[in-house]
Amino acid sequence: MTLSPGRAPATAGTRRLTRTLYASAFCDEFVLLYPVYALLFSDTGLSVWQISSLFALWSLTGVLLEVPSGAWADAVSRRLLLVLGPLLTAAGFALWVLVPSYGAFALGFVLWGAGGALGSGAQEALVYDELDRAGAADRYAGVMGRARAIGIAATMAAMGLAGPVFAWGGYDAVGAASVLICLVGAAVATRFPELREPSAGGPGWTAALRAGLADARTDRSVRGALLLVPAVTAVWGALDEYTPLLALDTGVAEETVPWLLLVIWAGATGGSLLAGAAGRLTTNGFALLLTGSALAMAVGAAAGTPAALVLVGLAFGGFQLATVLADARLQQRIDDTGRATLTSVAGLGTELGTLATYGAYAVASTATGHGTAFALAAVPYLLTALALSTVARATAAAVRARP
Repeated sequence: MTLSPGRAPATAGTRRLTRTLYASAFCDEFVLLYPVYALLFSDTGLSVWQISSLFALWSLTGVLLEVPSGAWADAVSRRLLLVLGPLLTAAGFALWVLVPSYGAFALGFVLWGAGGALGSGAQEALVYDELDRAGAADRYAGVMGRARAIGIAATMAAMGLAGPVFAWGGYDAVGAASVLICLVGAAVATRFPELREPSAGGPGWTAALRAGLADARTDRSVRGALLLVPAVTAVWGALDEYTPLLALDTGVAEETVPWLLLVIWAGATGGSLLAGAAGRLTTNGFALLLTGSALAMAVGAAAGTPAALVLVGLAFGGFQLATVLADARLQQRIDDTGRATLTSVAGLGTELGTLATYGAYAVASTATGHGTAFALAAVPYLLTALALSTVARATAAAVRARP
C-alpha cells in the first residue's frame, strides 16, 4: 500500500530531497578512518582476538538496535534520527583518536553501530514517502541507486586520500577528518524534507513495531518482499570483505590488488546506476538477473586469473542492482505507518545473514581456497532465483485459472 500518487508533483521539493540524499550518501562513506582503523587497533597493542571481538560487538549492536530504531523512526521524526546517527558516529571516532584503548574502541563501535541503526530504515522510509507524496514513487529505485553509487565513489575516494593524509598527520589527522565529515553529514541531514508529522500523543515505538510486524504476518506479498532483501543482500555484502584476498590469490603482487578492487567496485557502481532503468523488471527478469550474476561470480572467481575478476565485477554490479530493486519492491508493498519498522526488519535479516556468511566463508575458504569459496557462495543466489521463478509460474497459473 502506498500514498495516493494523484497529487501535484512538488518538483522543487523532490530536487531538494535527492540533492540532500546524495550529499548524505557521500558524507556517510567519505571516512578516512575506514582504510586504517584496523592499523590503529594493532598499533595500540590489541591482539587479533581483541580486534575480532570489537567487530563482533559492532555487529551485535546493529542486530540489537536495528528493529527498535526502525520502530522509533515510525513513531517520531525520521529526519531527527538521520541527524542523530552521524553525531553518534562522530563521537565514537573522536574517542578512538583521543583515548586509544580497548575500552574506547569498544564504546566507539557501540556508538557507531547505534548511529548506523538509527539511519537504517529511517532513510529509505523518508525518501520513499516524500517521493510518493510528490507523485514520483516510481523514481525511488533510480534515486537510491544513484545514492549508492555516490557512496561507493566516496569510499574509493577516501581510500585514495587516506594514505597522503595519514602520511602528513597520522591517526590524529585522519581521525579529525572523519569526525568532521560526520558532523557535516549531520548538518546535511537537517535539510531532508519531511512533511509527515507524527501525531502528538500518538502511539509509541512499541505500537509502531507491533503494527509493522502485523503487516508482515498477514500480507503474503509484504512477507515475500521482506525475505527477498536479505536473500539478495547478505551474501555479497559479506563477500566484499574478502575481495582483496580473492585478488591476491590470482598471483598478482600486493601493490596490484587495489587496482583489481577498483575493477570490482566499478562494476558495483555501474549496477547502482542501472537501477532506474531496471525498475520495471518482472519477477522472472529478477530471477534471471540473480542467475546471471551468480554464474558470473562463480566462473570469474574459480578461474583464478586477474582478467577473470572482470566477471566478479559484473556479478557485483548485478547484485548491487538486485539489492536496490529488492528494497524498492519492499517499499512499494508496505504502508507508511510501518515503513521504517519493516525496512529495519529486513536490515536485521541482512545482518544475521551476513554473520552466517562470515562463518560459512571461513570454513569453505580454509578447506578449498578463496576462489572456490566465492564460487560456492553463488549457490544461495541460484536457489533464490529458482524460488522466484517458481512463485512467478504459480502466480501466472493462478491468473489463468480465474474466470
